[in-house]
Amino acid sequence: MAAPQLIQDFMRVMLLLAPSAAIICLVLAGLGLRQSSIPDAFIGSNFAKWMFWAIVFLTLPQLISWFPSFGVPAPLPGGGVGTGWLANFQADLANFVQNFVVTRIATSLAAFLVLRAILGTVQGGHPLPSILGAMFMLAIQTTLTLMKNYNSGTQYATADMLDSLWNYLAATICPIAAGLAIVGGIWNFVTRRAVMPMVGATIGLLTVSAVWKLITKMM
Repeated sequence: MAAPQLIQDFMRVMLLLAPSAAIICLVLAGLGLRQSSIPDAFIGSNFAKWMFWAIVFLTLPQLISWFPSFGVPAPLPGGGVGTGWLANFQADLANFVQNFVVTRIATSLAAFLVLRAILGTVQGGHPLPSILGAMFMLAIQTTLTLMKNYNSGTQYATADMLDSLWNYLAATICPIAAGLAIVGGIWNFVTRRAVMPMVGATIGLLTVSAVWKLITKMM
């Protein structure tokens, strides 16, 4: 017996709104990046939690495709939303997230994070966490597009996206972070703080791929 049209349309709406939910998770991840210390940001922090949920929402259909192998039938309805008010709700909510949350709210939050970096520096703190949070906020749309491109469309899409993001982090983000660590080292030298931790961070960030390959070879 086929499911009622309203139930199928509701399922279609939930699947169509999954990318919008991923955008909300990315905004929360940007705020979590400011709240977390840099060493802890990628493991066990709010940033890591919301990034993981963004990946889950972007690969939701592929995760659901595992259910039949567990003996649970989970057919995904195809086509568009047939119920008019549900279709309008989905379109309006997706438009709200794209044009209000991403274009306006995320940009405003990035500006406040820049202000927070300045005020934190005046109080003797380090501006780097706030600056990184602001940069992440301004790059939410680019990050979303990058993550969508990493979706392999298979049952292993979630793991594939995590692997691809790790490779992007190691090959692209870590060298940039090494440059920021050099700037941080200069800042610490000027303010008469410890410089060697920044030197070690620069070397570690530039060799993270080599260290990972070494570890995998040793196992």
